[in-house]
Amino acid sequence: MIWMIFLFLCIISLVEVFSAIGTLAYARMNPFEPIIRHGLYLLIGVAMVVAFHNFHYKYTALLVFPLLLLSVIMLILTPIIGVRLNEAARWIEIFGIQIQPSELAKLSMVLFSAWFLGRAQGSKEAMDKAFWVVLIVTAALAFLIVFENLSTAILLCLFVFLMMVVAGVDWKKLLILFLLVASAAALLLFLLIKIERLDGVPRWETWHNRLVTEQLDVRDEGFKITDENRQVSHAKIAISGGKFLGVLPGNSSQRDFLPQAYSDFIFAIIIEDLGWLGLFGVPFLYLFLLFRALKIAKRCTKSVPMLLVLGSALIISMQAFVNMAVAVNWFPVTGQPLPLISRGGSSGVITCLYFAIILSVSNFATQKPIPEEENLISNETEDPDYEQQEEIEAAD
Repeated sequence: MIWMIFLFLCIISLVEVFSAIGTLAYARMNPFEPIIRHGLYLLIGVAMVVAFHNFHYKYTALLVFPLLLLSVIMLILTPIIGVRLNEAARWIEIFGIQIQPSELAKLSMVLFSAWFLGRAQGSKEAMDKAFWVVLIVTAALAFLIVFENLSTAILLCLFVFLMMVVAGVDWKKLLILFLLVASAAALLLFLLIKIERLDGVPRWETWHNRLVTEQLDVRDEGFKITDENRQVSHAKIAISGGKFLGVLPGNSSQRDFLPQAYSDFIFAIIIEDLGWLGLFGVPFLYLFLLFRALKIAKRCTKSVPMLLVLGSALIISMQAFVNMAVAVNWFPVTGQPLPLISRGGSSGVITCLYFAIILSVSNFATQKPIPEEENLISNETEDPDYEQQEEIEAAD
């Protein structure tokens, strides 16, 4: 089932990115260059899933600290030497390949929180220590990420909090942490709404504009598409144009007007192309992924693989639903891509690694057979000829 979800998402990505990539294709000498590049990244991701899902999940422990250290170094360097786009430096270019350090930081926290919290199971002292270690590391990474991408920092903090809940951290500590973070978030939200510009904080004005927008209906005579509402306005036009059956891929009217139609707002193009099939089908795939991860987690015999599989599925699903909420104007514009569907290099490859982790855990950590297999085994062992048959097979 995980393989089916993965392949469906890859197919949707190829079709819809090709449908939405008109502006990039027009600007290239070879109009097929953008989709070929995207396809190559997907192919690399698929190859990594095929290769790494056969490696035992225990080897991910070797990557925890190197990935964490690399993430910190790259996050520190990004504001200095990073590639700037839309008033923010979010990528580092290495040998012509742009890497997004925040995506690497999310992967490192999936591994770090799973191993630290998983190994602390069964000991109150060990769990208390793991709680503080994970909390401090998360706060440090979030601080480094926040000025590059506020939504990613918030998503990372929420993800780690959910991992702590799943791992069984003392509920009193979680309640105090929740109240402190909620109070700080409420204060930050109040300041963002009330203060339009804050010297020394480069992204403050952008965050303020995304929260404080003039809400006008497209049917109002006074409605005008401006730089502030351009993304949301064209996304609404695309969604309304899809109607029930959609206009079919390649016939989108908004792909040339909607900024980041092939990335941050690709869900709006999917709805325009596929109608209700895209509206309900794509969220279903992410929900189904989470459901299957829960089934795998229940069959895990140890805590670490259970947290690894749940963490990988959670980070994919959370990012997906934030992206889709932005596209339908339920959430402020954040810049989160749709996992494995949006056009991207490092983000798509890292999403493939999450799938590899899920499949590895499914292969090596679920030693306990499912109930149907248990019944079959018990019936065989009760058969008087069972032992004799085993001896014959062993002799052969």
